[in-house]
Amino acid sequence: MRKTTEQRIIDTELEIEQLINYKKELLQRQKEEERKARTKRLCERAGYLESILPNTVPLSKEQFQIFLDKTLLTGFAEKILKGLLPPPTEPIVQQDDGTTAAEPTAKIPATTGNAA
Repeated sequence: MRKTTEQRIIDTELEIEQLINYKKELLQRQKEEERKARTKRLCERAGYLESILPNTVPLSKEQFQIFLDKTLLTGFAEKILKGLLPPPTEPIVQQDDGTTAAEPTAKIPATTGNAA
């Protein structure tokens, strides 16, 4: 028996609703996986920090934040971090002739500590 146009519309609307709900479930699952990965990463890193600096364990939250601010928010720490990260990639741009090329990045001249 052939379905009427009205029945096909109803079936299609039901299918759309089911797909929308399935998408919501997938998004929730993705957020949960991201949350679990973040929690695992934070626990691993904090555990490593406590293992190499056991004297930080008895510090209060405020004391620990001060410790991190004074030790990690330094030029030396930033230099080490930059050395560990891969260099930034240059964006690829489409040229007028149809070819592609790396967009030149602006070079900031290095300054010396001697101000005039």
